[in-house]
Amino acid sequence: MRPVVKEQARFDARLPADQKHFFERAAYLGGYRNLTDFVILTVQEKAKQIIKEKEQIIASERDSQIFFDAITKPTKPSKTLKKALDDYNAYTSE
Repeated sequence: MRPVVKEQARFDARLPADQKHFFERAAYLGGYRNLTDFVILTVQEKAKQIIKEKEQIIASERDSQIFFDAITKPTKPSKTLKKALDDYNAYTSE
């Protein structure tokens, strides 16, 4: 079985020399192997955080809409739900 090889992509960024030195210092002090590792790992963590926050907001908005629709546009109970209510009432009235 062959090992899976991930396709590589390149990312280039131009920045002022003083900013690059600043980032290199942070990478060194942070114990990263090099500036590339520092940038990739730092950006990856921030990206995860942003995606998680936005997905929670989207889910929350979707849940709010579902709840609002359930209150403002109730559907008629199904036969199964009516049967469950009858069974519950029969059980609790004994």
